[in-house]
Amino acid sequence: MTLLLLRAAHSATRQSSKSGSSNAGMAHIRRAKLADKTITVILSTIAALFVVLLALITVYLLYKGARAATPDLLSFTGFGVGIQLFNTVYLVFLSLLVTVPIGICAGIFLAEYAGKGPIIAVVRTCIETLSSLPSIIVGLFGFLVLIQLTHSKWNLLAGALALAILNVPLIARTTEDALRSVDRSYYDGSIGLGATRWQTTVRILLRASVPRIITGIILAAGRGFGEAAVLIYTAGMNSAVNFNNWDPTSITSPLNILRPADTLAVHIWALKTEGIMANANQIADLSAAVLVVLVLVFSLSARWLGNRFDKKMSGGK
Repeated sequence: MTLLLLRAAHSATRQSSKSGSSNAGMAHIRRAKLADKTITVILSTIAALFVVLLALITVYLLYKGARAATPDLLSFTGFGVGIQLFNTVYLVFLSLLVTVPIGICAGIFLAEYAGKGPIIAVVRTCIETLSSLPSIIVGLFGFLVLIQLTHSKWNLLAGALALAILNVPLIARTTEDALRSVDRSYYDGSIGLGATRWQTTVRILLRASVPRIITGIILAAGRGFGEAAVLIYTAGMNSAVNFNNWDPTSITSPLNILRPADTLAVHIWALKTEGIMANANQIADLSAAVLVVLVLVFSLSARWLGNRFDKKMSGGK
């Protein structure tokens, strides 16, 4: 009888212990779910605030620009912003011609060939330092090396090369991260089928990384569209362009890369700080609106192309 009572007491104790452990486990799960929901709400709120802030800025600039828009100010004459719009697109295009190949090649080297070591550590430190340089410093460097040492005047080529100095580290790091994020089974499978390391990197890994690389290119282009400090010292603050003259060797041709050219961002800065025209504020508002539309169109177009390419590579429609 005593033995039965001891067994019953032991069984009750074990059940009570299990029940307590189960309750503690359920409480821990509830706390984890509550913390997860709380963090999700906080992060979603922060993201929503950024979206709302961007939307408010965009709507405000577009509203101000629409109020200031007139046919004369939208023309490609000396009174309109068409010249600055062309200069902006052309200069960013020239800059990307230099930035994208060098940045992607540097990213491939860092991701697939660099390995580890003190020299590579120094190279990475240099890239990170270069990417964080203030744009005014790069502008002064470009003015010294690309303008004064070459005995040149302000020109588009100098502005494009100065922008490339700022943007090459960005595209290099984006390409490196994109290549490292690709599933290594792609690499192993390609090598196993007999492909070389270079063939695997270019034809498999690089293609799989295109959407993320395009993100880096968009960021680089966006910086080029909005940059002013670098271009004031290298590309100049005025333009003398004849859109009836398309001879690239002529100094007044829009295609001449050795002519001075003020972009929309530089034009806005000059209008707001120097007031060089009677209707400076009106032109500055319109220039800001045009610049916002330009960045949005470029970003959406690049995203669309990236998604199309990604679907094509993944076999989607």
